[in-house]
Amino acid sequence: MNQTSIETTKSKNILQSERRDVVKNEFLDGRIVSKAAANRWHNMIATNFTIAIGSRIHRSTCELYASDMQVRIGQSSICFPDVVVVNGEPQFSDDRSELLVNPTVVIEIFSGIAKSTDRQQKLEGFLAIPKIKECLLVNENEMRVEHYARQNAKQWIYRIYNERDDVITLESINCKLSMAEVYAQVKLNVSELSSKAVN
Repeated sequence: MNQTSIETTKSKNILQSERRDVVKNEFLDGRIVSKAAANRWHNMIATNFTIAIGSRIHRSTCELYASDMQVRIGQSSICFPDVVVVNGEPQFSDDRSELLVNPTVVIEIFSGIAKSTDRQQKLEGFLAIPKIKECLLVNENEMRVEHYARQNAKQWIYRIYNERDDVITLESINCKLSMAEVYAQVKLNVSELSSKAVN
């Protein structure tokens, strides 16, 4: 192996190591939890949501944030949902407008290897925020979106969307989008669910 090959190999190893080190730390019930780096499909789904919702809420009272908006859930939890929408004036717990406390819609994209305890903890945190009207949990490996829509302080409607022609209706921001849009250009596992959406 010549000197150039050795230097190239070292450079690749350093870049891979640094890429793995670039993670977002979330706080769930006081625990530091690293949010794994998003892969190609995760990013495409998040982008698809951002484009679809953004094109429909243009000129409305909503603000749309993708990827890096911190959201407070409870007293001891802070997370970075993949997509956040606020209908109305956003409220922050800090002067720098970095920690949002009144999201209307949160969208979280999960991989098949996501820890179910962290996923459940986040979901419970989202549902406990009084301002949140709707929450979407999105699977990056198969066509499946779980939709929680608030009816009152203690009641939510739960729907599952898992077919390309299913339409997700986000009533709190007056927005409809199809599963075909959400998963456009995304290569999914062959084990997609095929039952109809629950209404």
